Amino acid sequence: MSWLTEYVRPRIRTLLGRREVPDNLWLQCPACQQMIFHTELERNCKVCPQCGHHLRASVDERLRWTFDEGQFTRIELPKVPADPLRFRDSQRYTDRLRAARDATHRDDALAVAHGMVGGQRAVVAVMDFAFMAGSMGAAVGEGLVAAAKLAVLQEAPLIVFTASGGARMQEGTVSLMQMPRSVIALETVKEAGLPYIVVLTDPTTGGVSASFAMLGDLHIAEPGALIGFAGARVIEQTVREKLPEGFQRAEYLHEHGMVDMVVKRTELAAMLGRLITLLRVKDLAEAA
Repeated sequence: MSWLTEYVRPRIRTLLGRREVPDNLWLQCPACQQMIFHTELERNCKVCPQCGHHLRASVDERLRWTFDEGQFTRIELPKVPADPLRFRDSQRYTDRLRAARDATHRDDALAVAHGMVGGQRAVVAVMDFAFMAGSMGAAVGEGLVAAAKLAVLQEAPLIVFTASGGARMQEGTVSLMQMPRSVIALETVKEAGLPYIVVLTDPTTGGVSASFAMLGDLHIAEPGALIGFAGARVIEQTVREKLPEGFQRAEYLHEHGMVDMVVKRTELAAMLGRLITLLRVKDLAEAA
């Protein structure tokens, strides 16, 4: 897109005088390669207006888009040992954690907040892929336990946005134990008769997809999201067969009954509000 740099930017500089034009005014869609003005992208919830590709979103953006009027209250999550195994590969695990925290300005790969969604109380947990690929360690497990407890306390539905490469290898068995821990915690939400809704975003893989991500009462996926356990190349080498095109994408999983619905991000908040209302009305009717 050389016309942007050779024609558009000089024209903008001419109009604005000699002030420097920021480099982040435009963003290129990774799918269709079209250049998108950043304010247009923000208005469209980071969905390309040309091809509909869903770009990855931050935790703050997801919370703002999900809660009514963008208003919510975060909760402080329990602290966990920083390096239980004193792990080191090419660098210390503590150094990796420090770098991830400096880059994302958050303690770990999960944030939990509560507020109103579609006029109904809800607890929302969001995984942050930017934090060590959203890997699940002790902090994520503790966060999910805290989210489940809060949902039960408030008698509110629990919504979890997943985005993860799987278990955090630097925590070894401690990380793997978060799979059953998260399942048990979320079971308390179901035992309380409260809805548990999972929103599968790109990508959701590994130990996360093998545990709490696939145990919701409803599974919603964003268009084009990669959802699976192992990578396609590993599976092909194992079964020694050519896999169907897009077999780990949201649309394929929906067609084959693994996902309940695929919903565009711009319509997701409204859909969550409707689903919560329907599920709560049904639960209250059954209780009566």
